[in-house]
Amino acid sequence: MDVAVTQTAGALLASRHARLGEAAARDPHPDWRQRDARLAALQRLVRDHQTEFAEAISADFGHRSRHETQLLEVFPALEGIRHARRHLKAWMRPQRRSVSLWFRPGRARVLHQPLGVAGIIVPWNYPLYLAVGPLTAALAAGNRAMVKLSEYTPATSALFARLAAQHFADDELAVVEGDAEVAQAFARLPFGHLLFTGSTRLGYSVMRAAAENLTPVTLELGGKSPAILGPGYPLEKFAERVMVGKTMNAGQTCIAPDYVLLPAGREEEFVAAARRVVDACYPDILRAADYSAIISERHYRRLAGLVEDAREQGARIAPLSSAAQADAARRRMPPLALLGASDVMQAMQEEIFGPILPVLPYRDLDEAIRYVNARPNPLALYYFDRDRRRIGRVLEQTLSGGVTINDTILHIAQDNLPFGGVGESGKGHYHGFEGFETFSKKKAVFIQSRLSGIGLFKPPYGALFERMVRLLIR
Repeated sequence: MDVAVTQTAGALLASRHARLGEAAARDPHPDWRQRDARLAALQRLVRDHQTEFAEAISADFGHRSRHETQLLEVFPALEGIRHARRHLKAWMRPQRRSVSLWFRPGRARVLHQPLGVAGIIVPWNYPLYLAVGPLTAALAAGNRAMVKLSEYTPATSALFARLAAQHFADDELAVVEGDAEVAQAFARLPFGHLLFTGSTRLGYSVMRAAAENLTPVTLELGGKSPAILGPGYPLEKFAERVMVGKTMNAGQTCIAPDYVLLPAGREEEFVAAARRVVDACYPDILRAADYSAIISERHYRRLAGLVEDAREQGARIAPLSSAAQADAARRRMPPLALLGASDVMQAMQEEIFGPILPVLPYRDLDEAIRYVNARPNPLALYYFDRDRRRIGRVLEQTLSGGVTINDTILHIAQDNLPFGGVGESGKGHYHGFEGFETFSKKKAVFIQSRLSGIGLFKPPYGALFERMVRLLIR
């Protein structure tokens, strides 16, 4: 995109932002009924058009399981909206806070105030859910919103933009399509809050752009999320839950298990168990309607490059499906394991984001914990064990965005749990009440009483003041 086009795109974005900002200024604190009506409109947008969304997402991917779209996008999007509508009145109530003895009978409270215009940048891997989830929080908090959809999902983006125009006024919600240059111009707008979901690399550029306006930012990034098999946990069950989480959306999930850590000597046993799971779930994986394609030719080539690099660096490639060969023309890649993976391999240096699973041995749990802690904090961590003490050790001694014990993925589906990363895997939280707070200003309010003794603490300071201060700081 040349400079003139970039400037034009920036001017159009600024104009749409200004329209939303003017509307927010006219109605800075929408009441419960207004907010609930907007959430209801968003609910209808998703519920009434779920078949169209499944078809559009599948077209963008070259094939995406309709069932996965229902389970992983439509259901959590609708459940998040329902949760917000159920709890919105309680979230909006002023929170009473205690007052120090010295300032009684004054009163204190916290008000959650809308920030004005919220910005949301959506990735391609879950284009519906990762638009609707943050938008639910922004609307519940009383904001107007602008949503930038991914250029890698053009059919879904066009559908969402069309439906948004049907369900919302243009001064309530603006939907933006366009490429990376548009995304950069979008991030430079003076939002009340900006939420970005995507790669760590792009997260840096979004945060730099937002810094021009001191825009507060929530970054939902990614990283290498480990799945750890604890001593004594059934390996068959471990393999089942890991492979179900890994093969969802063909591994194109920010919290998919990125690599496995298991007791040394059990690698081949895991590979055999994982292959049984995959063959049972996808008997003919290259043609299975429930196994998704890789989103683009570029992403497919990147994944194939990770496998080839690992092979050249000494890893053994172990197919995790009876269909050992990929179908490059249709971008169908069966899952496979990397045995003997090492840190020199690209697959161990970056988030995989596909159906490739390094399998690493450990001698004892302390070594597994040290391995995780020696690397950037992951967005998710999965630990499988029955022993409460060992589970407690892993929870206390590792730092990650979120954890699921004895399964994968499921912590993201809990509306009462905050979702977010830490360090290179992200910054800030949303979902449920945490999302409402993220898109609100927590305004501190102190209400002075007519009976206040604060008048004793003013100049000219004398003997009474000295006695009072000694009492305060005794």
